[in-house]
Amino acid sequence: MKVSDLFVAALVNEGVDRIFGIPGEENLAVVEALRTSPIELVVTRHEQAAAFMAATYGRLTGRPGVCLTTLGPGALNLTTGAAYALLGAMPMIMITGQKGILSSRQAQFQIVDVVAAMKPLTKLSRQIVSPHMVPTLVREAFRVAEEERPGAVHLELPEDIAAEAVGDVPLVPPHPVDLPLASTASLDRAAELIRAAQRPLVMLGAAASRPRSTSDLSQFVVRTRLPFFTTQMGKGTVSAGTELYMGTAALSERDYVHEAIERADLIVTVGHDTVEKPPFIMGATGPKVVHVGYLPAHVEQVYFPQAEVVGDLGASLRLLADRLEGKLPNAGALLPLREGILNRIAARATEDRFTPQRLVHDVREVMPADGILALDNGMYKIWFARNYRTRMANTLLLDNALATMGAGLPSAMMAALLHPGRRVMAVCGDGGFMMNSQELETAVRLKLNLVVLIIEDHAYGMIRWKQAVDHFPDFGMTFGNPDFVKYAEAYGAKATRVAEIGRLRDSLEQAFAGGGVHLVIVPIDYSENKRVLVEELQQRLPVID
Repeated sequence: MKVSDLFVAALVNEGVDRIFGIPGEENLAVVEALRTSPIELVVTRHEQAAAFMAATYGRLTGRPGVCLTTLGPGALNLTTGAAYALLGAMPMIMITGQKGILSSRQAQFQIVDVVAAMKPLTKLSRQIVSPHMVPTLVREAFRVAEEERPGAVHLELPEDIAAEAVGDVPLVPPHPVDLPLASTASLDRAAELIRAAQRPLVMLGAAASRPRSTSDLSQFVVRTRLPFFTTQMGKGTVSAGTELYMGTAALSERDYVHEAIERADLIVTVGHDTVEKPPFIMGATGPKVVHVGYLPAHVEQVYFPQAEVVGDLGASLRLLADRLEGKLPNAGALLPLREGILNRIAARATEDRFTPQRLVHDVREVMPADGILALDNGMYKIWFARNYRTRMANTLLLDNALATMGAGLPSAMMAALLHPGRRVMAVCGDGGFMMNSQELETAVRLKLNLVVLIIEDHAYGMIRWKQAVDHFPDFGMTFGNPDFVKYAEAYGAKATRVAEIGRLRDSLEQAFAGGGVHLVIVPIDYSENKRVLVEELQQRLPVID
């Protein structure tokens, strides 16, 4: 047996069923071991897309996704995906090859210190130098990637180590690891503050969307009857169809949901991670904050809680609800604001033009409760975060941490692979789509059922909007596009260009009904950015008690 066989056996031992990537000369021995293993090798067209897919696997399952590349240029193409997983708390293992370390027949050709390059982008970055260390290093890599706070881990396997013969080396069996419970004292302190609050409010953040957390969150809201809002990455943790939902903080201040935030005297933040763009700005005179999380709060200028409950999120919320249920006479104090907030956010959603509000409305109409929407990054992300009402956990995949462009299509592809019986849609701007559009070939080859909505404005729209808001001249933000219909057809996909807004819903329905990979291209009227997000919201003055 070669070390490469032992390495792949260790991956099988961890339950790995798919690996995404682009192999190279330096990991051919690993590829051969994969060929005879139960692991499926999914070849992508760019290493970045492989990392995005592996990270999304981790996000949706809670188990580390795995990607594979060669040395040097291939490995460095993983760096954006590594940061995406690290900031987004998505468990992922990156495996890269390297030239031989026992001899140097090719001198420094293609050699980059990838282990060092990956250290600031990962929780752990290690080179495997001993055959007998393979089982323990692989087990440690998966343990570190998955434990709180989840993220990316990198393992480098040089080609000469991979090709070495090795005897019988026992694998390290995985085992369940239970998270610690919050202390009784911290639960009592938090409960006392919440019971004393006159206008309490709950915020659900990014860590609340971990697959293991969501049922306990729903029960906490039901038992306490506390109104809640979400961060962008906390959307879906509790159904937005409930009468306690107050909105999503897509902006840091001045949006309509901030009427409730500004009036609150206490906010219970559940799973908040300060890698997200701040959902509200703490100040000396604002509401007190109780932080409930897997880990202690990361204190920032805009976030400094007065109390913390640290431990297994689900268990903490159950124990906290035990102390609060039926003892919160002021639980609904902010609910009278709900109807006004939600009505103003939903205003003008059915106008007969290609506004962001209308796009969100029509997409919501065609997506069932369990349908998965994967957003790339652009101006439309703010509108989907504000206006798209989620009904199940992890059905709106957006990145409010690294907030990179180019991840929307690969993320949607991963969701479609994991959930072939559910509707999956990628929503991309024309700028972000073209950054990984080559993965259309991968999607077609994998026979995925996937709709890709391309919002076309021939510009980097969000930065162009910021440029205008800051009173800079309109410069350097526009570009041309290919004919997206012909572009899709060249890959073996289908495409529809929608010229009238009244045809959008039917076009999306037909795209889903037809199966396969289908692009739907629409224009966008971004004049609403200025009208709503600047002019309208500037007229809404903060509430001062």
